[in-house]
Amino acid sequence: MINAGVVIRPAAASDLEALHALAAGAGLGMTNLPPCRERLGALLAGSAAALAGARKAGAQILLVMEAAGEVVGTACIFPSVGGDWPFYSYRIGRLRQTSQALGKVVENTILTPVNDYDGSAEVGGLFVRPGLRGLAAGRLMARSRYLFMAEHRDWFGERVLSELRGYQDEEGRCPFWEAVGRKFYGLEFKEADRISVGPGKQVIADLGPKYPIYLNLLPPDAVEAVGRFHPDGARAHAPLVEEGFRFDGCIDIFDAGPTLTAEIDGLKAVRESRVCEIAEIGPCEAGTEVLACHGAAEGFRAARGRARARGEALRIGPELAQALQVQTGDRIRHVAF
Repeated sequence: MINAGVVIRPAAASDLEALHALAAGAGLGMTNLPPCRERLGALLAGSAAALAGARKAGAQILLVMEAAGEVVGTACIFPSVGGDWPFYSYRIGRLRQTSQALGKVVENTILTPVNDYDGSAEVGGLFVRPGLRGLAAGRLMARSRYLFMAEHRDWFGERVLSELRGYQDEEGRCPFWEAVGRKFYGLEFKEADRISVGPGKQVIADLGPKYPIYLNLLPPDAVEAVGRFHPDGARAHAPLVEEGFRFDGCIDIFDAGPTLTAEIDGLKAVRESRVCEIAEIGPCEAGTEVLACHGAAEGFRAARGRARARGEALRIGPELAQALQVQTGDRIRHVAF
């Protein structure tokens, strides 16, 4: 079980090398965590600007998990996708055609390019050091994003989405990309992955298919990959569903991974969290295990620990108080972990 002293906080410029090390271990498909110092530096600068108030469409807020002074995980939040660079997806649909002359009905599954999610928030880029997996580190990192959204509710609209990395085989080959993307863009998947953020999205608009794609024209392995997440994706999928995310029929245009959506106010962590004043700080072994947060923008901090509530008053353990940098009289948001 991960130590309660672990802290989730906004990323800082000084985290560049630690984030680069994490990105190097994440593999292809993690477009929000590129293994490139220059791009990571730009993301860190953009995150700082967004926290300071420059939250234009496409801005990305980076959060990191810090343990014993070392960055061991990361995740990101986009307050609003689309805008300058449209957010593209394929929507899975059905086309039913009837021939009276033949007395035959034919049904086809089609993929239609859409911009249904422009203006929605997005969470993504979730990655924790492999040695911490299975210790609830990913859950801690993920749910901290939702408390951040609850604390900054006016920064976001009504809906949030999460794109799961699409299926790749053991050799890292993406069947959907090989059958569709490569034919339109003439790029290796690695290069397409690199350009799929920011201004590179204009390439999608310039070269991508403008009309529906019939799945029955694709190879079987590409069809099977539609809506299927990466072998590592099960760890990300289950917590999203538990939080309230659902698949509503859209997939990523590059790797065909599923896009899950939820109403922000319906997210479990947002819906069930409460804001209380700290009345006492002291031993709290008999208390409930909670995820709590305090502070706004660049001062935001989230951590896991023990707390005991009595009405609007709260007693928390000293480790949690230290992690959040709070004292009696401060108000914190908390939810059962």
